[in-house]
Amino acid sequence: MSDSGKPLWSGRFANGLDPRIRSFTSSLDWDRRIAELDVRGSIAHAGMLGAQGILPTADVAAVLGGLEHIAGELAAGTFPWPADAEDVHSAVEQVLTERLGPVAGTLHTGRSRNDQVALDLRLLTLELLDGLDAALLGLGRALVSRATDEVETILPGYTHLQRAQPVSLAHHLLAHAEALRRDRARIAEARTRAAVSPLGAAALAGSPYPIDPKATAAALGLPAVFRNSIDAVADRDFLAEYVFVAALAAVHASRLAEELVLWCSAEFGFAEFSDAHATGSSIMPQKKNPDVAELVRGRSGRVIGDLVAVLTIIKGMPLAFGGDFQEHRAPVYDSAAIAPALEALGLVISGLRFDRAAMLRATERGMLGATDLADHLVQRGVPFRDAHEAVGKIVRERLAAGADLAGLSGADLRRFHAKFADSAVDEIRVERSLAARTSPGGTAPMRVREALTEARAAFGL
Repeated sequence: MSDSGKPLWSGRFANGLDPRIRSFTSSLDWDRRIAELDVRGSIAHAGMLGAQGILPTADVAAVLGGLEHIAGELAAGTFPWPADAEDVHSAVEQVLTERLGPVAGTLHTGRSRNDQVALDLRLLTLELLDGLDAALLGLGRALVSRATDEVETILPGYTHLQRAQPVSLAHHLLAHAEALRRDRARIAEARTRAAVSPLGAAALAGSPYPIDPKATAAALGLPAVFRNSIDAVADRDFLAEYVFVAALAAVHASRLAEELVLWCSAEFGFAEFSDAHATGSSIMPQKKNPDVAELVRGRSGRVIGDLVAVLTIIKGMPLAFGGDFQEHRAPVYDSAAIAPALEALGLVISGLRFDRAAMLRATERGMLGATDLADHLVQRGVPFRDAHEAVGKIVRERLAAGADLAGLSGADLRRFHAKFADSAVDEIRVERSLAARTSPGGTAPMRVREALTEARAAFGL
């Protein structure tokens, strides 16, 4: 750019750009978010040009000084954004040119907006991944902290949303924490693939100058450099990976949120939101609404949509670069909204009140000890399928009578199979059932305490 306000590519064109087209093609409003990252990349690039002797030392010093000043303005929110700039790159270069004159034009030596924006987006992705990881860490810590006091708390475990077997509340909370641990592992892997510098690829074919991409990468704190110049500017896998990780984390958060909505309903009555984390009704004075959980549940749909948008843009792009890539910005920026949702959910978990008595009462209905009766017979040499059949008949009879397993005697059980001992009546108590699940990863309190110790270490507690 030689004249203020002209596009960077104006020399090829005899006529100016229609303002309506300029407005449609401009990415400036979206990309103000990456302006500081763009300047960081330019500082690293200018330093490399000087170190390699591509630009005179005095020119590099002037450019670096101008860029550092712009970086300070961006941080302070005082940068004078040009109204007619095409994108964040041209905005920075335009202001730099107004202040330094023609020497500012040397900054683009050996570089294209293609590798420039690829770098900006990689740096942005690293920031977004770190923000998502911090939010997941906070939610995980909230779950593990609450689980610490709930090892002996018993509630019904569910399959098909039907009461199934008694489990420890701590075991249930740690199950959600496991999903978050997988999310964090995916973030670490995605971070490795995102932390690759594309600078030096230029438009797509590389550069004729004696550039040093490794030096530029090192200045930016990036441990790796591109291997193929076409791929360097064409690759947007790192964006798709970030949005995928965000979408899957959103799905995990939504499952937890859905349970909170159910548990806080009068039909379940297992938990209650803190007053500080709930909302009320404008017309019904008695209402206490789990709005945070509902918003988290709803927000997951947005992020899933963001992932579909990003993948759809990539799948139609021939190598190496096209304007379609500009459309990535909206879904990528939007997907970052899941981090504050996770943070809010962590606050809710920390303040949640559990009704232990209601949870225990819920285990008294639904014949949760049926599997224990089958296991009792198996331990006495009965094949599991035969045991299952016998207990199924007990369940059918009790249901027809409108009764549960409570109140059965050993003699009652032996009407269905001779190998039932009197001890079976005690084995179906929920406390005994819970304690019996001592297999690795099971819900027995001894196993849950082991899992808690490991989980606390994993989340840095």
